[in-house]
Amino acid sequence: MTTPHMATLAISLDQGIARIALNRPDKANAINLRMWVELREAMRWLGRTDAARVGILEARGRHFCAGLDLATFDELRQLTSDTCEGRSRERLREHILDIQDTVTAIERCAKPVIASVHAACVGGGIDIIAACDLRYASAQAWFCVKEIDVGLVADVGTLQRLPRLVGEGLAREMAFTGRRIDGTEAQAMRLVNRCFDSDQALADGVTEVARTLAAKSPLALRGTKHMLNHARDHRIADGLDHVATWNAAMLYSQDLDEAVTAAREKRPPVFRD
Repeated sequence: MTTPHMATLAISLDQGIARIALNRPDKANAINLRMWVELREAMRWLGRTDAARVGILEARGRHFCAGLDLATFDELRQLTSDTCEGRSRERLREHILDIQDTVTAIERCAKPVIASVHAACVGGGIDIIAACDLRYASAQAWFCVKEIDVGLVADVGTLQRLPRLVGEGLAREMAFTGRRIDGTEAQAMRLVNRCFDSDQALADGVTEVARTLAAKSPLALRGTKHMLNHARDHRIADGLDHVATWNAAMLYSQDLDEAVTAAREKRPPVFRD
């Protein structure tokens, strides 16, 4: 199956696992405007491609992501220029909201997305991984909410998502100080699900997790992600009501029949895409 060709991302698909790699290694995968847009396009492709059951978001080169490409500031200034200051600021706000949406596209994607982080994950890299469903790192990885050190308020999702992952106190510490968090500490503070001893162990471990998910019912995977996102943003009673309606519609499926049959026959289930 053909995969989309992009300027800043490398995409492959094999046995249900889609690999979406940040691919500006000469720039330490610093994020420019093109990468933001292509990230959203990649998530749309993942969500719409039946053969892709789970996504791995990784990176090529020495680092996972060095944050925002500083050239982006000049690019945004040119794109939003206007003789009217009010209209210029209005355009800038629209661009910021659009960039936020490119990250939210990871959550919006119906398929689980796993972040695999090696070396530096800075600024915009934190925005991206915080929107993923699962996060894994190597011991050599390090994380930093860098915006404070360049006079910025992080505005693409870190300040909204990070407290839900690590708690208010640790999120505020990271955002206020800009200090580095290594892979071991990231696991202890629940920023990542697990820290692996080496980059190779990380690659192998994440692949194994992805294979496990790819073998599950695609219908159930998509429904579970939807429900977890809904439950995060709603009251428990609302979540229970929503999942009851979902299962009233989707419970009796070919996936359920196959899972029950496979259990009776003592074999692994085989689900359709």
